[in-house]
Amino acid sequence: MLNIIWAAIMLVSVICGIATGRIGDVSNAALDSGRQAVELCISLLGSICFWSGIMKIAEKSGLTAIIGKLCRPLMRLLFPGLRADSHAAGAITMNMSANLLGLGDAATPLGIEAMKGLQEINPDKSTVSSHMVTFIVMNTASIQLLPTTIAAVRAEHGAASPMDILPAVLLSSVCSLAVGLAVAALGNVSCSRRQRLKLQKQAP
Repeated sequence: MLNIIWAAIMLVSVICGIATGRIGDVSNAALDSGRQAVELCISLLGSICFWSGIMKIAEKSGLTAIIGKLCRPLMRLLFPGLRADSHAAGAITMNMSANLLGLGDAATPLGIEAMKGLQEINPDKSTVSSHMVTFIVMNTASIQLLPTTIAAVRAEHGAASPMDILPAVLLSSVCSLAVGLAVAALGNVSCSRRQRLKLQKQAP
C-alpha cells in the first residue's frame, strides 16, 4: 500500500511540474532531497551508534533485567498472561527503554524481536493477537523522556537549546499513548466478543 502511495505522490509531482512548466524544479528538488537525506543520516549516525551501544551494554550487564523487574507490574497490566521471563517480554522491555530515551532507530530491531516472540505464542497464527496490537500501539505512540533523535536533528540545524522541546514532547507522547491504549483495549474487547460468538456458532 505504501508503495502505491509513494508512486502516486511522485506521479502527481511530475504531472504538476509538467503542467506548470517547472519540471526542472521537480528534478532539482529530487536530487537535492536525496543529498540532504544522506547528510542527515550521516549526522545522526554518531548519536544512534552511541545509544545503541549503551543499550547493548545495559543488556550484557543485566541492567535490562532490573528494568524488566521494575516494569513487571506494568507488563502484567498491559500484557495479561505474558510470562515475565519470556523472550517476548524481554524484547518488549528493551523496546520500551529505547523509546523512553527517544531512540526510535535503536528500538526498531527490538520491536521486530518482540513481534517475533509474540507471534510464537500467538494461538492463531493467521491474525494478530491482542498482545501484538497493544505492543504496536505502545511502540508507535511511546512516551519519550529524552527525545534524543529529535534533539540531534535540531542541533544539526543550529538550535540553541535542542532539548527545550522536552515538555511538549512529553505531554504529546503521554496523550497519544493514553488514547492509543484506550482504543486498542476497546478493539481487543470487541475482537474477543466476536471470537467467542464465532466459537459458539461453530460448537455443535
